Amino acid sequence: MNQTHTKKEKIKQLLYILLPILVTQLALFSMNFFDTTMSGHYSPIDLAGVAIGSSIWTPVFTGLSGILLAITPVVSQLIGAKKRKDIPYQVIQGVYLSITLAIVVLITGAFTLNYILQSMSLEPAVEQIAHDYLVALSFGIIPLFVYQVLRSFIDALGKTRVTMLISLSSLPINITFNYLLIYGKYGFPELGGVGAGYATAITYWIVTGIAVWIIHSKESFSTFHVFSKVYPLALKAWKEILIIGIPIGLAIFFETSIFAAVTLLMSTFNTVTIASHQAALNFASFLYMIPLSISMALTIVVGFEVGAKRYRDAQVYSWIGLTMAVSLALICGIILALLRTEIASIYTSDYEVLQLTAHFLLYALFFQLSDAIQAPVQGALRGYKDVNITFIMSLVSYWVVGLPFGYYLANYTNWGAFGYWIGLISGLAVGAICLSSRLIYLQRKIYKKEASSN
Repeated sequence: MNQTHTKKEKIKQLLYILLPILVTQLALFSMNFFDTTMSGHYSPIDLAGVAIGSSIWTPVFTGLSGILLAITPVVSQLIGAKKRKDIPYQVIQGVYLSITLAIVVLITGAFTLNYILQSMSLEPAVEQIAHDYLVALSFGIIPLFVYQVLRSFIDALGKTRVTMLISLSSLPINITFNYLLIYGKYGFPELGGVGAGYATAITYWIVTGIAVWIIHSKESFSTFHVFSKVYPLALKAWKEILIIGIPIGLAIFFETSIFAAVTLLMSTFNTVTIASHQAALNFASFLYMIPLSISMALTIVVGFEVGAKRYRDAQVYSWIGLTMAVSLALICGIILALLRTEIASIYTSDYEVLQLTAHFLLYALFFQLSDAIQAPVQGALRGYKDVNITFIMSLVSYWVVGLPFGYYLANYTNWGAFGYWIGLISGLAVGAICLSSRLIYLQRKIYKKEASSN
């Protein structure tokens, strides 16, 4: 990354970093997308089972991997402060931490998964598919968590095109193994939705191996000598990562878990409703990759400028990113409104599921604007390493406002399952307002401090 002096230069550099991140996020999300759609075309029961499994796994993964995202602002600020020698030590400590977190997830899941599934009102076939899908997926948890650290390191250097290429290479691998294991082609076992779990686990191992090879052998990364020395485990370094990472992880967890909670609460509805809800939510999540990618790019550029103590430049970047996200959200909203039936047909050929999915997609329209505000603002705040207030705001917005309101509408009014979606929209809107207020307050506070010191 380079210092920029004009808005035009900043837009150019932000786009240079952003576009590969967007492709990367879309590629990574596509694995879940293809798991869902290919399972849906196998049968509605498999779609529902994979939906439940994904709803349990997604908040766990995103919350804990959010902790590992701390590597991005840590490395980007070290780059901005010209402290390159400290970087490999931080990355390796992040790898140690990622393996530890993965092992904790595996042990916890072994003891709690059956209890969680049995506490839900699921059809036996759906429950079995959800259980087996998660067991299959668990074989790829360790490499997946390690990859999050390696990817954060690569992205923090501004080399986002590298992670883009890695992620793009994973797609044909994932699709191929999905095809072989879901449908039982070319002598492979026909596993239905469960096969998607094994396919994704295999893909995670391959992707992580590619990342390790690139960091070790390619000149842009090998000069850091990340894997050339065995560093002892250092709890002090873990503490530094966790101080930044835990609030990030909690903020992400509170946001993603409310979607999972809604899916789990909707298990009281029939299989068609569960499958339709999950299909619509899957596409809404697909569109969310745009503001999320802008958020990740802002963390890098804002962190770089803050590390160099160029606070005015950091502010300009944050508002360029926000404007970009809102503009794209309006375009996506128009597309969603016009093509919602065609979009629903991507997920299923079952008439009932298709019609209900198209109806749910109407509500996804309103996700777009709130996501376009709250995600980039969160990314900018992470660049400042301002993370503690953010997770509190997320907790209040999603769990104090969004979920209770949605539960009330779904169970005590005529809105039914759609009431949960209205609750989600309300929580996202409150989150967008709160986070924007925090960013404005923080930037004004920094300017006042600068003015008083000059």
